Amino acid sequence: MRVARGPSHACFRRCSLETPLRAGAAWPTPEPGCCAGGCSPGPPGWWSCSCFSAARRLSSTCWPARRGAMMSARGCPGPTAPQAGPALRRRCSAGRSVTATTSGASRGRSRSCRRSCKSGVDRAEVHAGVKQATEYAAVPFDSFTLHKVYQLETGLTRHPEEKPVRKDKRDELVEAIQSAVEALNSPAESSPDQRPYTASDFIEGIYRTERDKGTLYELTFRGEHKHQFRRLVLFRPFGPIMKVKKEQLNMASTLVNVIVPLARRVDKFRQFMQNFREMCIQQDGRVHLTVVYFGKEEMDEVKGILENTSRAANFRNFTFIQLSGEFSRGKGLDVGARSWKGSNVLLFFCDVDIYFTSEFLNTCRLNAQPGKKVFYPVLFSQYNPGIIYGHHDAIPALEQQLVIKKETGFWRDFGFGMTCQYQSDFINIGGFDLDIRGWGGEDVHLYRKYLHSNLVVVRAPARGLFHLWHEKRCEDELAPEQYRMCMQSKAMNEASHGQLGMLVFRHEIEAHLRRQRHKTGSKKS
Repeated sequence: MRVARGPSHACFRRCSLETPLRAGAAWPTPEPGCCAGGCSPGPPGWWSCSCFSAARRLSSTCWPARRGAMMSARGCPGPTAPQAGPALRRRCSAGRSVTATTSGASRGRSRSCRRSCKSGVDRAEVHAGVKQATEYAAVPFDSFTLHKVYQLETGLTRHPEEKPVRKDKRDELVEAIQSAVEALNSPAESSPDQRPYTASDFIEGIYRTERDKGTLYELTFRGEHKHQFRRLVLFRPFGPIMKVKKEQLNMASTLVNVIVPLARRVDKFRQFMQNFREMCIQQDGRVHLTVVYFGKEEMDEVKGILENTSRAANFRNFTFIQLSGEFSRGKGLDVGARSWKGSNVLLFFCDVDIYFTSEFLNTCRLNAQPGKKVFYPVLFSQYNPGIIYGHHDAIPALEQQLVIKKETGFWRDFGFGMTCQYQSDFINIGGFDLDIRGWGGEDVHLYRKYLHSNLVVVRAPARGLFHLWHEKRCEDELAPEQYRMCMQSKAMNEASHGQLGMLVFRHEIEAHLRRQRHKTGSKKS
């Protein structure tokens, strides 16, 4: 009697729908083909697994829960299996009749499993976007590397950046990376001279779970050559993970046009250009800068900074546009985006108080695709350094301040101003609403237009994108809703809940310390 080795009680956890299980073969750990059915406890020490493969023509069978125990090809206990209970013997004694009467039902269930998985993929925005009613309906991604997870939802035990503490979270991401590595090294999909991929080739990934569909993963690996990447899209339909798509990405010629609207703020622009020179010119080298300046006040100083950078770094890929009238961020970005006359270009809408790394530029390239995807990164917003480091002798240098911790800042998940999208998508969607005046509204309006379209909106924390703290003023001329949004942003920018609490109660704390010192002095005397 031929036998197949049974798995542990994890059972069909890693089964796919692709390869039928061969009777008598050793159980293949990563990629067996059985079914998407689940397992439930059977007789003591055994598990009952339903929805077996059509090739086996069994609707259900019994597996020993003990690792390494054997089963018969028909699912009955083999000669080395432990003694089965009465219920199991009754079930297995009808093996032939079960096989004969359930083969059609098994095939039907197999087809149903496939349809269910395909439906989950279709509804999970893998191939195309799904229209959303509001911005609250969009499900953002979390991002991760080999060692850290960057997440929006925080709380007592969750931080904006953390090593996953929960075992299920840790194992889930490890399994996704391992599955991707196995797919990259699969003989059917790799060339003979291709080097083997390992987990160390993994750069970053994003994932999100929709509770009625499953978990979608997009994982990026280093390619064979510089500026080349390999991306795998995986989907877990609340069951086995399966490869959805594999792409070869060459970003060597993908130019990013960084568009910055500006009025005055010369010191901030000088700081911005120092970062731009290091990250964009020296490290990345595939960037164009468009500065849209409003008014004439301090314009010569701004142009002088641009020209000095151009001479010092031999950099000519910039455009300076001067507009009259009062500052309007939406108008500046709209004019800057439409001013590009070359082939379709990737736009990065940026502010002068933003710090970004060269790694972020690749994240920008990887998450935007013309006609398919736009990227709305969630940046990490810095708290007021004067409050954070108030108990230090001095405020550290800027580079030392840019750490992702609960005490130093927060994921700015209510902001939609920084975005990477192709010029063609921006123009096709209608650009900014230039009738909106004042603070903030034009960003949300553009974001909603993308949500209402069939494009995929990728919303994920970006570990290399920071909003530098600056004092915020909310003008009296703002409409009530805009003023409320501005004040909310101002409050959140200052410090964490705990740090603000310490400021509010500082007089009480100081009084307590004085009383303690007085008591200590009285006891000594």
